Amino acid sequence: MRQTLQRTPEGLVFVPPKSERSRRTVFPPAVAGAALRDHRRAMVAEALHRSRPIATDALVFTNSIGSPMEPRNVSRAFVKLLQSVGLRRVRLHDLWHTRATLLLVQGVPARAVIEVLGHSGIALTLNTYSHVLPPMHQGCCAVHG
Repeated sequence: MRQTLQRTPEGLVFVPPKSERSRRTVFPPAVAGAALRDHRRAMVAEALHRSRPIATDALVFTNSIGSPMEPRNVSRAFVKLLQSVGLRRVRLHDLWHTRATLLLVQGVPARAVIEVLGHSGIALTLNTYSHVLPPMHQGCCAVHG
């Protein structure tokens, strides 16, 4: 991550990540990476069709004039999407918690999960994200009778 979008009194501006640890390359799951590449190609094709220039370092998701999307609009669109497919309402940030928990449940080492999340230590990751799920403790505490 090279920059983050932040609201200031002047509006939405790009700023450096808040910590050195946050300055990292983010690797999405393969299916998400493919979807992002497909979306980017469609966005470039639309810009060419409309004879609108597009920078090579442009955002993958923009509003209709190519500017950063308003975070509230992204949240509203996400909720509408969930409703349209019959899923319960959750916050976008809840997906972050879910990703961390699922990685841990799948047996991904905590050190790797820490890198994915950009945390500085294992305690924050495990205390915050490793919600106790049955698959995490199966077989560790066999009861003999």
